[in-house]
Amino acid sequence: MKSLVTGGAGFIGSHLVDALLTKGDKVTVLDNFSTGRRENLNHIEDEVELVEADLSLYGTWTKYFKGVDRVFHLAALADIVPSIENPDTYYQANVTGTFNVMKACKKFNVGKVVYSASSSCYGIPDIVPTPETAKIQPQYPYALTKFLGEQIVLHWSHVYGIPSVSTRLFNVYGPRSRTSGTYGAVFGVFLAQKLNKKPFTVVGDGTQTRDFTYIEDVTSALVIASESNLKGEIINIGSDNTYSVNQVVALLGGEVVFIPKRPGEPDCTWADISKVKKLLKWSPTVSIDQGIKNLLDNIDYWSEAPVWDPDSISIATKKWFEYLG
Repeated sequence: MKSLVTGGAGFIGSHLVDALLTKGDKVTVLDNFSTGRRENLNHIEDEVELVEADLSLYGTWTKYFKGVDRVFHLAALADIVPSIENPDTYYQANVTGTFNVMKACKKFNVGKVVYSASSSCYGIPDIVPTPETAKIQPQYPYALTKFLGEQIVLHWSHVYGIPSVSTRLFNVYGPRSRTSGTYGAVFGVFLAQKLNKKPFTVVGDGTQTRDFTYIEDVTSALVIASESNLKGEIINIGSDNTYSVNQVVALLGGEVVFIPKRPGEPDCTWADISKVKKLLKWSPTVSIDQGIKNLLDNIDYWSEAPVWDPDSISIATKKWFEYLG
């Protein structure tokens, strides 16, 4: 199989590339390194074709789609506050970039597209566990642009016959998780704090829960989706559970300092994954205990990550409170 991964130097993308290589695929990676890191692919640099490209600008990078069996579209800008401050940049990256990817897929008759959407489209969900049929109510530009990207993928799948699946990912964590951001990369924040013997900055009282889903489970779901006959479908990918932030810091081990709760954040994220279990026969296998142990075994990855404290977080999230409060 010939696979192409956009955003393949990022956290999820680099692990997906590992999984595809293990299956014997020939893999091409497109990344502009705005958030992805070349270092994430150093261990396999001789096994992949790595192309630096800005997908928001339709251009010569499209030639790499020729002869591709499956495309995994993960390239996107993440984080809440930057999306509030720069909505145009997020639109270009996440919406225009997705439009351009689908144009390239149509031009070269790609066999399958798997889009990595975000559970943030559910906003503050009306029901938990949250099914794919739940109300869409994005709370900030990042969530909106990821949902618009999903709509483009599904629309092109319907109109132009490009077999496509959208996977709504819930709170993915694991080695190589992002070192930027003050919530979206919560494990990156916590592990940098642990390395520097600083207290964990827990939002609110820490009783809020998240559907923390381990990276290996996510990549297996993406691969299975790409090998399936599904098209035009939206499927949640989650851990089949939800865990409090207090549980997480207890497993990580260390002191805690509490910071103000943020507007627009749900008290609970929890995917209803009955659809993916039924259609793809997929279920998560990595427990939260094992996942966090794996993180701690690889903690040196975050040695150069920014170390957040209550004051720096307050400054960084000022716009968050200003616009969403």
